[in-house]
Amino acid sequence: MVKRRVRGSTTGRPIMALLDLLGRRWVLRLVWELREEPRRFRELQDAIGASPTIVNARLADLREAKLVELDPESGYRLTALGGELLRLFLPLHVWSEKWAKATT
Repeated sequence: MVKRRVRGSTTGRPIMALLDLLGRRWVLRLVWELREEPRRFRELQDAIGASPTIVNARLADLREAKLVELDPESGYRLTALGGELLRLFLPLHVWSEKWAKATT
């Protein structure tokens, strides 16, 4: 069981809490935008095209989940856990490129 529930998650089971978090609009996009280097708030907002309120809320969710941290000098960046999560998505990224070619 998850010690602290993810806001909005009701089961307490780790996989369900993670899926609840990742299912929130813009969360996956923020993780993806942080894949290469830290980015400042405004850069992230411009990259995903969401309102400042939404970006702030999603970053707060990711920080609370220990996937993102704020470095005052460089901006938001993935934590070690966030980087590990991102690496799990890379095979899906490779597959999506094949899928895109097959469907065009």
